[in-house]
Amino acid sequence: MSYAVGIKFEDNPKTYYFHTRGISLGLKDKCVVETVLGLEIGEVVKKPFPVDEGATLKPVIRKALEIDLVQWKMNREKEKDALLIAKSMVLQDELPMKLLRAHYTLDRGKLIFYFGSEERIDFRHLVKDLAAIFRTRIEMRQIGVRDEARMFGGCGMCGRELCCSTFLANFDPISIKMAKEQNLVLNSTKISGACGRLMCCLAFEYHLYQRLLYRLPKKESKILTPLGPAKVLEVNVFKDSICLRLEDGREIEINEEEYDRYFL
Repeated sequence: MSYAVGIKFEDNPKTYYFHTRGISLGLKDKCVVETVLGLEIGEVVKKPFPVDEGATLKPVIRKALEIDLVQWKMNREKEKDALLIAKSMVLQDELPMKLLRAHYTLDRGKLIFYFGSEERIDFRHLVKDLAAIFRTRIEMRQIGVRDEARMFGGCGMCGRELCCSTFLANFDPISIKMAKEQNLVLNSTKISGACGRLMCCLAFEYHLYQRLLYRLPKKESKILTPLGPAKVLEVNVFKDSICLRLEDGREIEINEEEYDRYFL
């Protein structure tokens, strides 16, 4: 029977799965794996579990040796120097791009530069010059503002660390409709995250709001009650209640159970 483990990499909350190849691995073990970028060191976050023989997973190469960990630490230091050199070259060439991070693969077979830009960049000349300096394969990766926020981390207005840099594995589509249906103030400074885009947390409870709101009439709608026609002034999801204004001007509040009795 084949087994796989869940592995996370530095500055990436997403879990990736690899074949163990019979290697004994436990939680928090460091291991060397082959990724789309090249050789990397990851940490086991999910213990070995059985998978189908035909599962198309990349294998764990080995448990990380002491020399691997030393190399990993050296790479992190060399990345800082590489980023400073690359930034000076970008300024010299007057390229409209913001270099964010440099990353060496474990064997230094590739040096990846992450950058942000609002337009397409012709960086062929830059890549050629960087390859001549660092004597390795150079890759430039353009990322969006949400990935940039994930990369650098920080705190949201809630006071907690950014969701994208702690536990969010994927970025779900966020729309202003989600804020409207949750009755939030449509002020960009109130509903935007550190990246300047709509906050990811708007999606966390959205489907619950949809289910709750589906059971109650919409705000500003008119319904017929035993007391006569009434207009819905407010819908309170947390209290499962609605506030009505009757034709005589009286305002009453009814909960969901009472609504079944009032609604005709």
